[in-house]
Amino acid sequence: MTRMLQSYVQGAWWSPAEGVTGTEVRDASTGEVVATVSSEGLDLGAAMDYARTVGQRSLGALTFHQRAVLLKQLAQALMERKEELYELSYRTGATKGDSWVDIEGGIGVLFTYSGKGRRELPNSKVQLDGPLEVLAKDGTFLGRHIRTTLPGVAVQINAFNFPVWGSLEKLAPAFLAGMPSIIKPATPGAYLAEHMVRIMVESGLLPEGSVQLVSGSIRDVFDHAKLGDIVSFTGSASTAESLRRHEAVQTGGVLFNAETDSINASVLGPDAVAGTPEFDAYVRQLVTEMTTKAGQKCTAIRRAIVPAAVADDLVEAVRARIEEKIVVGDPREEGVTMGALASTEQRDEVLRQVERLAADGGEIVLGAGQSADGDGASETGAFLQPILLRFADANAERVHDTEAFGPVSSVIAYETPEQAAELVIRGGGSLVTSVASADPSFVSDLTLRAASANGRILVLNRENARSSTGHGSPLPMLVHGGPGRAGGGEELGGVRSVFHYMQRTAIQGTPEMLTAITGVWHTGAPTRDDVHPFQKSLQELRIGDRVVSEEREVTLDDISHFAEFTGDTFYAHTNEEAAAANPFFPGRVAHGYLLLSFAAGLFVWPDVGPVLANYGLENLRFVTPVSPGDRVRVALTAKQIIPRETDEYGEVHWDAVLTNQNGDTVATYDVLTLVSKAPVVA
Repeated sequence: MTRMLQSYVQGAWWSPAEGVTGTEVRDASTGEVVATVSSEGLDLGAAMDYARTVGQRSLGALTFHQRAVLLKQLAQALMERKEELYELSYRTGATKGDSWVDIEGGIGVLFTYSGKGRRELPNSKVQLDGPLEVLAKDGTFLGRHIRTTLPGVAVQINAFNFPVWGSLEKLAPAFLAGMPSIIKPATPGAYLAEHMVRIMVESGLLPEGSVQLVSGSIRDVFDHAKLGDIVSFTGSASTAESLRRHEAVQTGGVLFNAETDSINASVLGPDAVAGTPEFDAYVRQLVTEMTTKAGQKCTAIRRAIVPAAVADDLVEAVRARIEEKIVVGDPREEGVTMGALASTEQRDEVLRQVERLAADGGEIVLGAGQSADGDGASETGAFLQPILLRFADANAERVHDTEAFGPVSSVIAYETPEQAAELVIRGGGSLVTSVASADPSFVSDLTLRAASANGRILVLNRENARSSTGHGSPLPMLVHGGPGRAGGGEELGGVRSVFHYMQRTAIQGTPEMLTAITGVWHTGAPTRDDVHPFQKSLQELRIGDRVVSEEREVTLDDISHFAEFTGDTFYAHTNEEAAAANPFFPGRVAHGYLLLSFAAGLFVWPDVGPVLANYGLENLRFVTPVSPGDRVRVALTAKQIIPRETDEYGEVHWDAVLTNQNGDTVATYDVLTLVSKAPVVA
């Protein structure tokens, strides 16, 4: 009997009751039934409540860094069993290369967010957003913004084309933010997504309630959604629009993120004539985008916008490369370079959209003669030869608003650079546009004019043709999403996407209260002056631990020696008359870096101890010049303590304030040190 896919809800695997038939899912190449899918009888409301309670509690107990470490471990668990995913992926019609993009690309998202989480987020549960705002002259009333995890569940509705990557690119930022997820894969590739989740569950790494899976329909999701929940959707623009109109989104406070249809463009610059490296790179990229995943990519090139003078050359070059490189068939067979579409239904839908394009003036110049009812259509496999159309009228409506979601692209000729930009914008909002050109002026003008209609722009030329990841490859550290027709969402973008799952709140209060809330010391909050803080390990150190140094006089000999020794003979430090004529200085003054060196000598603890290294300086500002004869001292306060989850040491950020004999602030900055977690014995 064909296996009924399971869902993973409320901490256990769940199957529909005996007798439920479900939807059959077939091998895209052979038509063989792979599995049946149904969520009939599943209590989605209970699963969402479980995420909001158990999932929120288990993830909420962890810091950003602890979640980041788990993401890396989950990625490693998936990598260890990736061959199981590759074997299943063949059934979706994907070649080994297609599967690499989906499987290892998805796992790579987990690795990336693990690294970015530990580098760019604090090892805490609160993220500071922006600088401190001083709200009272005496410093007793402060304000700043923080981000905290939204209290709900992230429901992730995925498309059929990337069962692994599509799930993981939504899961990673939500997990890092501390928000539990319910993954809802599209039915055609649900068996692959189910196995991916099974590997993660069997790893034993998932915090309880952090990840659930629904195999089958969740049509009633908005009936159970509430304020604090996020629903993320990848699919058609029409479906996204109907979901967006739901009362839960319009008035109930449920957040909705969509990544939808995109009539992406690729522009060939006027300089990139046949024979140039840019022309060749453009052709390679266009064919790749037409045939990878059989063109079933939301980022694929649908409009090839090229100078009228090279349109014929472009068509012939694409034809030659496809004839040379592309073999369509079952991806398990040797020599096949392009597999099947997800289903015969999907293949037939693509052909219907091609008919619409042809009816509006598109001439099929490659791949003609294919139809769902006639020649070129397999009875069992969802195969389709690449199709290239050419439009004589660049302003034809359908080419700018109709997407054939398969191995299909259209060539459109432009006469002027201005027209090229306008044609890009005609797409109504895209995920990505690429431009192949070695002309900086053309690239700059096109980008500045068309950027607002795109989530991403790739510039391709001879220098990066080999290193470029390509038009259709979203990267986890860059925004993936786009305006208008593309949905208006941002599913990736480094920590930017993490913040979609967090609430920004303005906090006002005293320095002591802001310190307690944020875990970062604020000037005016209590301090502790006992043992020199450089003698304390990370276990012993507390926010607010401080040392205030003795004074040191700065002499003219000090300034002259520093200038001669370092070679920094800027006139303000060496020429009394010239320095006095400068509006910022009273005469010769000490070098700023001399003062920093003196400050280090004033606060340092020289003996072997827990402080392992100086890690750097941040936020340095020189405020008041220091003249010969002035005296300076430094106050150093433990501002933020960041244990590293996988190391025997952590980071400490110190608030450093250098003042003169009059109490005037000379310089402010943060000193970063690496400090042992355990006491160090000399």
